[in-house]
Amino acid sequence: MNTKERPAMTEAEQDKAPDLNALEQEGEIAADYVEGLLDIADIDGDIDMDVEGDRALVSVVGVRGNELVGPGGEVLEALQELTRLAVHRQTGERSRLMLDVAGYRERRRAELTKLGTEVAEQVRDKGEPKSLKPMTPFERKIVHDAVAAAGLQSESEGEEPQRYVVVLPA
Repeated sequence: MNTKERPAMTEAEQDKAPDLNALEQEGEIAADYVEGLLDIADIDGDIDMDVEGDRALVSVVGVRGNELVGPGGEVLEALQELTRLAVHRQTGERSRLMLDVAGYRERRRAELTKLGTEVAEQVRDKGEPKSLKPMTPFERKIVHDAVAAAGLQSESEGEEPQRYVVVLPA
């Protein structure tokens, strides 16, 4: 049997690599916290945990309605911050945990990727920068990535919570 061995990581790479056990622990703490909130609010839903890259991902699935997402994802953002605080309180470490409810973040990611690509095409055609509406850091990152994939540059301007993306011509 021929198996490929992974090359050994350098010490610097090991320091930068996410600690899978720590991320799984974050996910478990977060899942317990969110489950407690669902119980208090008497909302039915299941919790899924995963690790994507360098962050834990906790998803609430099987919920009906939008009360956990709110307009423009505002309630979801607040729940994510509370969950991150709960993780920090137990671990003493800052968490980059991502919370999703009913697939909202994945749908939003697809919408924003499409928006970034379309705006990049408009800017390329007109040769003029274009500013977008204010977005959360999560949303801005997706747009920046889509613009970069389209071959243009973008930057964030403004102050939170009114920070927005500007797409720049080549």
